[in-house]
Amino acid sequence: MKTTKRPRDPRLDFFRGVGMLIILIAHIPDDGWALWIPARFGFSDATEMFVFQSGMASAIAFGATYDRNGAIALVARVGQRIWQIFWAHIAVFIVVTALMVVAGTRYDGVSYIESLNLVPFIKDPGHLLVGLLTLTYVPNYFDILPMYIVILALMPLMVLASRFQHYLPFVIMIGLWLATQFGLTRLPAEPWSDRPWFFDPFGWQLLFFTGFFLMRGVLPAPGYDRRLMIAAIAMVVVTVPFAWVRFQEVHPFFQTAASHIAFLTDKTDFGLLRFVHFMALCYIAAHLVGENGSRLRGPIVRILTVVGQQSLAVFITGMVIAQPIGIALDHAGRTVSAEIAGNLVGFATLIATAYLVRWFKTSPWKS
Repeated sequence: MKTTKRPRDPRLDFFRGVGMLIILIAHIPDDGWALWIPARFGFSDATEMFVFQSGMASAIAFGATYDRNGAIALVARVGQRIWQIFWAHIAVFIVVTALMVVAGTRYDGVSYIESLNLVPFIKDPGHLLVGLLTLTYVPNYFDILPMYIVILALMPLMVLASRFQHYLPFVIMIGLWLATQFGLTRLPAEPWSDRPWFFDPFGWQLLFFTGFFLMRGVLPAPGYDRRLMIAAIAMVVVTVPFAWVRFQEVHPFFQTAASHIAFLTDKTDFGLLRFVHFMALCYIAAHLVGENGSRLRGPIVRILTVVGQQSLAVFITGMVIAQPIGIALDHAGRTVSAEIAGNLVGFATLIATAYLVRWFKTSPWKS
């Protein structure tokens, strides 16, 4: 039976593109622009965008594979993707580490290697190379792709569970998330301490598979409701004083309250309020751009859409160039004009990467 290829949701690609730019800003060391990214004003940030939208994109790509060719094909395709992401993770680590070695020492006397906590690897590369390849050595800067690998590995289980019993994957999702909240799923991040992965994949899978099953149609997407929109806006506004450091500096009440609810906003275990805050933002954004993204028009939208369509390559590029941009800003003195130039050069590099990868995917040498 011939199947029709499902069209990509323009909102998905556009917001993935926006997320890639925000993630770049967040990864440039001491970037002044990072004071104005969404993470400074709420409990969720661009990481939630990346994980949620990756779940939605996976529903289109891997869900269609299962629908057409069954479970074996799904496992094979997921395995292939994990293989690609694993070696992308290794390549990013090696390239960034090499750049930090070449960069030498910062203006304050701290080596760039030390700034990323890579000194242990430089001192004992043989032992930690094994840890790098087995994902038991995961420095904080390099932690998103390992999380993504583990979540992808859970996908065949979730898809098959949904076929067996409609509600079963949600029981598994919530069960894994609850286990994370009680510290039962922590993965070791380095052999010399008990530090866990900064992003616990068994907590973050809740958001990934929420996006996955929304796109699959298993979870119904809420339509526009004025009361729901007011509640979502209220949620976003009310969280600002407890997330924005300026409020906490004005009155100790906000700082005390933020510390009391820290377990609900924890990034490692993916606290509940991060989920609620992001879903409120998602509801607002999805309806602001019109039904099926009808208001998404213009050249900037088209550019960001291309960036979103090539998000893995763009993300990897961003991880690599963020550190050299930070080093360049150190040498330039971190003036306002230098930061504008650094960030715009970074954006241009991500955009150029997206268009180049898209061009390569057309196999131009065949025509």
